[in-house]
Amino acid sequence: MGGERLAGALYVTVSAMSFGAMAIFARFAYSSGADVVSVLFLRFAIAAALMTAVMIAMRHRWPSGRNLAILVAMGAFGYVAQSLSFFAALNYASAGLVALLLYLYPFIVTILGALFLREKLTRVRVAAVLVALAGTALTVAGSIQGEPRGIVLGVSAALLYSIYILVGDRVMREEAPLAAATVVMIAAAAVFGAMIVAEGASWPRTGSGWAAVVAIAVVSTVVAMIGFFAGIQKLGAADAATLSTLEPIVTFVLAAVFLGEAIEPNHVAGGAMILAAVIWLMRSGTPLREPAGATSTSRTG
Repeated sequence: MGGERLAGALYVTVSAMSFGAMAIFARFAYSSGADVVSVLFLRFAIAAALMTAVMIAMRHRWPSGRNLAILVAMGAFGYVAQSLSFFAALNYASAGLVALLLYLYPFIVTILGALFLREKLTRVRVAAVLVALAGTALTVAGSIQGEPRGIVLGVSAALLYSIYILVGDRVMREEAPLAAATVVMIAAAAVFGAMIVAEGASWPRTGSGWAAVVAIAVVSTVVAMIGFFAGIQKLGAADAATLSTLEPIVTFVLAAVFLGEAIEPNHVAGGAMILAAVIWLMRSGTPLREPAGATSTSRTG
């Protein structure tokens, strides 16, 4: 595995671990009285404030022109629509089915990337995506049921996230991960803030609830988003999306440690399949494009 791919794999692994912890943090936030929209607003608002402070302190260049408009749209429409579709799907389908439908996105990204971005569609890449998808299905098996509209919303969430990743892949060829993620966070926070003004808010009512919200913002947003964007720069959209299937493994392990939930044999088997797919993909050593440093025109100063 080349140095660029190894670095990209590490970035996405950290991102997946950070995203995977969000379900645990969210459980504590919701149990303290917060609702979904309020948590999402706090998540993006806190992340946006922290990342903006870093951008200003380090005098990083902000995106401009067409890339700025694309990043604003990614946050205001892409991320918001995906989040709302996902949480709405939970009202009409089991959590296991919704999770499985969401994790269709690595397959969708791989196919759409080949069709529209001319990324290489090798047999190893396709096989790794399918093995990871099968592992995800095995991991979340047990409560796979839902109404048709729940399935439609779940697939919509996966499709929206896929488009978000592919659009981000193009922008990340020209922008620094921190700057890009900051703009996305600001745009998403603005939209959820408007929803709070229109509908009202239910804030956390305990110290542990607020701590969980801060953890969501810092760990599962700032670290997760920057890590994922950095991984896209090194690996491309398809491989970064496939590596992200590590997320459910992290979620199940943390749920067992902090919530006392049992780890079933299907979790172990599914996790092993996902890990095998990730290792296979990374050892294949076939980059989607030249290393980011050879093509990117981004500036950070």
